[in-house]
Amino acid sequence: MTHPDLPLEDDLEPTVELLDDEIEPRVDPLAAPKTALAANGRKVPTPKQKRPGAYRVPPRKDRHGLLIVNTGHGKGKTTAALGVMLRAHGRDMSTAMYQFVKRLGNTGEHRTARLLGIETVAMGGGCTKSRRKEDRDLTEDRNRAIAGWELCARHVTEGTYDVLILDELTLPLKWGWLDEADVIRTLQERPQGTHVIVTGRDASQALIDAADLVTDMRVIKHPLREQGIKAQGGIDV
Repeated sequence: MTHPDLPLEDDLEPTVELLDDEIEPRVDPLAAPKTALAANGRKVPTPKQKRPGAYRVPPRKDRHGLLIVNTGHGKGKTTAALGVMLRAHGRDMSTAMYQFVKRLGNTGEHRTARLLGIETVAMGGGCTKSRRKEDRDLTEDRNRAIAGWELCARHVTEGTYDVLILDELTLPLKWGWLDEADVIRTLQERPQGTHVIVTGRDASQALIDAADLVTDMRVIKHPLREQGIKAQGGIDV
């Protein structure tokens, strides 16, 4: 019989002198968790976790080359294209950007492109808005656009680059400086796996119909319009 005033055997905690190498170490909160073991001593299976693929760039013959159009009156058309250019360069894809109308060749993107070894060329004569209002002769600007397109058309046809950006191409198309049907046909007949990005406001319906991806940048607020803040280095140029 068990005496009612004595503790049960299971409640007795024997005092045992442990050796130093038997003392349980303190738990390190930064240490990896120990592998859980089942009652039979085997490792408890853990559910498999899906990990994102490497998104390797396939060869051109297996690639879906896209015609991308960034249009609209909001900011961000060229900026978005530059983001793709940076991403593609990081994937060891050949990239280039040729800019119509624009004439500044030492902006932030040009400086970065030179550091990365990316071809980025401004081929225009600058903003034509004021000169068009003054009814000034824009023959030189038109000739620049024609010569620029001839160069870009060769790059498109030959598939010189994996990703080619034609910045502000929509403007000389809108102004009738370039044959739109010829431009669209050249873009559609680009080699397999070649990506082309066209930027600029007022993209025509024909260009939109030919594109695989079209984004319309809308103006909601603009620092120049609402606050009179002009373009700033590092943000706009």
